[in-house]
Amino acid sequence: MQLGTLTWSPALDHPDLLAPSTLAALRAWAERQPAVATAVHVTEIDPGLADTAALTEAHDLPLAASANCVLVAGRRAGQERVAAAVVLATTRADVNTVVKRLLDVRKASFLAMDRAVEESQMEYGGITPVGLPTPWRVLVDSRVPAAGDVVIGSGVRHSKLALPGDLLAQLPGAEVVEDLSLPRLD
Repeated sequence: MQLGTLTWSPALDHPDLLAPSTLAALRAWAERQPAVATAVHVTEIDPGLADTAALTEAHDLPLAASANCVLVAGRRAGQERVAAAVVLATTRADVNTVVKRLLDVRKASFLAMDRAVEESQMEYGGITPVGLPTPWRVLVDSRVPAAGDVVIGSGVRHSKLALPGDLLAQLPGAEVVEDLSLPRLD
């Protein structure tokens, strides 16, 4: 795999570069879908470059090859509903319309950083849809499968995963959603 100036290797060969929950999810996924073992790659990065903009600039990655994972929650009838929204870095998740409707809540908000880190058991700047708690929904924007190879978090700040967008859409529990994202305003 060639993306930017980074050196990529099969992720399952480098468990030290993955959050424990990400590693466990990748292993389980690879058992059900053997192509995962060779198609999901990892690279070590400077943790100071975990932010998408910094990483793409430092390593010559196209912004359109990066996908961000944001955690969103809302309440309905006293029950909290949490979802991860995975969108290309060239877009932003439509939290106020699409995510809110899918969660069937009156108001959807991003999880606070400390709560997102604690409950996902992942580091801020490395949160990934691979290995999130089972009850959480994973919503994948329909643009992601068409993007080719995409870079996502690995659960830790010192590495990133890369995999085909269409494979990410096959992550167990993932739901591909039309128009989950909007163009970025910045």
